[in-house]
Amino acid sequence: MSLASLASAQEVVKIGHVAAVTGPVAYFGKDTENGARLAIDALNARAVVIAGKKVRFELAAEDDAGEPHQATTVAQKLVDARVNGVVGHQTSGTTIPASNIYFTAGIPQISHSSTSPKYTRQGFNTTFRVVANDTQLGRALARYAVKAMAARRVAVIDDRTAYGQGLAAEFAKELQQQGGSVAAREFTNDKATDFNAILTKIKGTQPDLVFYGGMNAVAGPMLRQMKQLGMQTRMMGGDGICSDEIDKLSGGAMADGQVVCAEAGGVDSSGKAALDDFRAAYRKRFGIDVQINAPYAYDAVMVLADAMVRAGSTAPAKYLPAVAKTHYKGVTGPIAFDQYGDIRDGTLTLYTFKGGHRSMLAVTR
Repeated sequence: MSLASLASAQEVVKIGHVAAVTGPVAYFGKDTENGARLAIDALNARAVVIAGKKVRFELAAEDDAGEPHQATTVAQKLVDARVNGVVGHQTSGTTIPASNIYFTAGIPQISHSSTSPKYTRQGFNTTFRVVANDTQLGRALARYAVKAMAARRVAVIDDRTAYGQGLAAEFAKELQQQGGSVAAREFTNDKATDFNAILTKIKGTQPDLVFYGGMNAVAGPMLRQMKQLGMQTRMMGGDGICSDEIDKLSGGAMADGQVVCAEAGGVDSSGKAALDDFRAAYRKRFGIDVQINAPYAYDAVMVLADAMVRAGSTAPAKYLPAVAKTHYKGVTGPIAFDQYGDIRDGTLTLYTFKGGHRSMLAVTR
């Protein structure tokens, strides 16, 4: 059989991936796109057979630039292209509006990084995620702030996005339950560059800690302006500020140990070897290190493929029930979903930074 006829005999399975690969958080989007691409390569190397037929996986990668309107546009584009499943989107503000389009089309969607609880609480049977949500993340950060950092009075800032606002709200709620208090409550936006007004107000309240709900693109410059104002206050945030990029964006203003962050996910000692192998394979394939969520994008693709094999079908309507019944051992740990599509017993990893590089503090649940 010729190569051409062999290719035509194989069914092509299209997996969509959507993230911001342009704009201020493009490095996050490219990271997860690379993770998904690595999974596609691995599946094709295995020569996966579904219902007795060899299949070839393809990645349909799209850019939503982190913009909700563009997210719905590319979601419809993927539906029209008849993708078999979708991995993404990257932020809660893009994932939530896009999820309605995939639900209407009956296409399974697994987010590798969106953490807003709202995403999986819309009554859609197509929405899943392989990371812990903001409720879990915000509460874990607040407990750590009070118990490990002895922070009692915390200034809370968010960028008014679905992600930043939700994370900050959950943090503030748990902070107060742990006996802490919100010393100041301020807001910015995800495109802002000048924070002097809100930082001056915050400085006057003399907080033990500044909590920021948002992304590195804002947190980095904010740290620089904190230093200019003589604020040596520590900063805490979620996965949006949890990569080495924050040091570059701060212009080197970030002091060792000044920033504590958490990302949804993480493995204990038993899973370290598999994750280390993934990181090595990623570096070999792309020539750069993993930022944050690439392993989760990899696992999301693998979960979709695993469900197709178990269901004996690549048709979304037929393999969707199998996604909900997933029990998969991924590079990020065991993956199973609750009744909403949230990961069961999701782990969280706490980090600080030393010499501009991330340093792990603890893995918790």
